[in-house]
Amino acid sequence: MMTPADQSTLDYAIGRVADHFMFGIYFDLSRYLIAAGVLTALLLVFRGFAEARKIQLGRRATRADYTRELLSSMRTVVVYAFVTLAILVGRETGVILMKVQQASLWTIMWQFVLIVLAHDAWFYWAHRAMHHKRLFRATHLHHHKSRTPTPWTAYSFTMTEAVIEVAFVPVFLFITSQLGIAYAGYAILFFIWHQMIRNVMAHAGSELFPAGWVDNPWTDWIATTTHHDLHHSSGHNFGFYFTWWDRWMGTEHPRYREAFRAVTNRVRDPQPLAEPAE
Repeated sequence: MMTPADQSTLDYAIGRVADHFMFGIYFDLSRYLIAAGVLTALLLVFRGFAEARKIQLGRRATRADYTRELLSSMRTVVVYAFVTLAILVGRETGVILMKVQQASLWTIMWQFVLIVLAHDAWFYWAHRAMHHKRLFRATHLHHHKSRTPTPWTAYSFTMTEAVIEVAFVPVFLFITSQLGIAYAGYAILFFIWHQMIRNVMAHAGSELFPAGWVDNPWTDWIATTTHHDLHHSSGHNFGFYFTWWDRWMGTEHPRYREAFRAVTNRVRDPQPLAEPAE
């Protein structure tokens, strides 16, 4: 028989779980709406620039595309909220080590770099695996219905893909915790926002990076909007933040640099960008 003390403990636990879950919904929905909404607004305000830098000429997202992306993104938010709940519960039970108190700038910096590098590797291999013919339809086909991506494509996943995408965070934090590394809250926060911003930039549909980016050895290893846009139109380029995994594995689009140059030089030389060869 449950005692009043047991009931009080249960009520407290349920309340904490509910609070954590609602926080996950609020946080993930907010960052998706803010990042995609701000970029959409900027593309509308600077419409001339956006049209001159449009990557896929003659093809535009339809209202049905936007509706599908928004509805499936709400499902992704719920999946992410459950994972956020698991991380917070893991922290409270000591399975995941996180420091919410202030950490040194150096700690935040190296932890941020480490998690970005790890996530880029996770994304490349998980993404490439989802393109396997036995997995594609069940995991990744829905995302590729957005052949002409928009900022709202960023969260347009099946439930299975959403789980694969977000699983990186608890797996990474669990592994680092077992190694005795307590991750700084700010390092996680900066990573999460960096991931969201880069995600909507990759799906902008218009090239956001400056001309010459792919020809400069200091910047050509950072993936551009064209890099991921070619993935949606041709199936190459599985990387996310950086280009090196695609280079190492031979999966980079053979005309990536040519396509980027054509788009970024279009203001001065308004020639249409030919459909990239597969």
